[in-house]
Amino acid sequence: MSLFIISFTLLGLLILLLGSSIWVGITLFLVGIAGFTLFTGSPPLTILSNILWNSTSGSTMMALPLFIFMGEILFRSKISENLFKGLSPWVNNLPGRLVHVNIVASALFAAVSGSSAATTATVGKITLPELLKRNYNKSLCLGSLAGAGSLGFLIPPSIVMLVYGIMSGVSIGKLFIAGIVPGVILAASFSLYAAMRCVFKPELAPRGEDNYTWSDRMKTLPLLLPVIILIVLVLGSIYTGWATPTEAAAVGVLGALFFAWISRSMDRKVFWEAVLGAIKTSCMIMLIVCGASFLSVAVGYLGIPAKLTTFIGELGLSKYQLIMILSIMYIILGCMLDGFSMIVMSLPLALPLITAAGFDPLWFGIYLVIMIEVSQITPPVGFNLFVINGLVEENIFRIARYALPSFVIMFLVVALITAFPQIVLTLPNMMIR
Repeated sequence: MSLFIISFTLLGLLILLLGSSIWVGITLFLVGIAGFTLFTGSPPLTILSNILWNSTSGSTMMALPLFIFMGEILFRSKISENLFKGLSPWVNNLPGRLVHVNIVASALFAAVSGSSAATTATVGKITLPELLKRNYNKSLCLGSLAGAGSLGFLIPPSIVMLVYGIMSGVSIGKLFIAGIVPGVILAASFSLYAAMRCVFKPELAPRGEDNYTWSDRMKTLPLLLPVIILIVLVLGSIYTGWATPTEAAAVGVLGALFFAWISRSMDRKVFWEAVLGAIKTSCMIMLIVCGASFLSVAVGYLGIPAKLTTFIGELGLSKYQLIMILSIMYIILGCMLDGFSMIVMSLPLALPLITAAGFDPLWFGIYLVIMIEVSQITPPVGFNLFVINGLVEENIFRIARYALPSFVIMFLVVALITAFPQIVLTLPNMMIR
């Protein structure tokens, strides 16, 4: 049977099942079983048992629920509330004023949570009521939060990077380091855009009655210390070689519990809410990862990646044309799937093409994370849009329109790191040999 018929059958089945509202993870399992049953003589259930064990038994996979648990603790404690109070005096005199709290707080929280949805929800719960109460422009507030909230995937430690590293075999430590410079560039670009808009239209961020002295600013530093200490503990332990990502995640959980306890925002109820939240999110991600791993093996058995790689290679595309095609593909996927599904469904096909074109798999990991960030603000399945909708009850498509400048900024950063891959590769190659 031809490659076209096999690919079309599996793709059609995938779209049909996803459209019928079946869970993404279950859909991937069903399509994988169909591939084995219809087009090979291999026993799907025997292969499935091996895949389930191989996908979940690695020690690296332990970092995933631990980082999620740390984010859940911070989400439910006063640590996140103190971020707004601590950052406000430092940005009050910039064009855009407190809008920058959305961006800076998202970047800081991203550095300890690893989750885009957790970052957006936590920062949004704190900043949006304050900003809207002070008559800040709604489109600027919601748009900046939608874009900056996605930094939870790019600024390490990142759950998405963990999944990519596990599936691609790329060093997770190098991935974490590689995300720092692009993450800072992206956060700075969001802030620069907000400042430029407010320079031309100061009424977007009206000046309030707050006037802070340097003494006031210094007094707020203790409010920021818990987050800063957690960043140093988690990332510093990885970069210095003192701990693996899994061990660093455990250190981060202990640190988050300690700071939540001393801030008197941790009791039995909050603790169990964090535990249950972490369990639900971890199970959802693990189901998708296992299902996609099974589908990847089925696709490999059918020879689709090798034949597709050969076909695209024969088209004579340049490396930049290939990136353009993949970017369009990821935009389309982002309208239908969540970020984890995008990674595990596309990686078996995209990674061989990328390496054959001469791109570094480490660079591709950062590129893919940014494309997943784009998917967080593209309707109808943009997670950040749903989170913000739950906070302010604004129409999903209107929020997406507010986030359009962030969408453009992300693509400009993609173009920048594609033209200058050293932005991604220099730091990890210097720090980890």
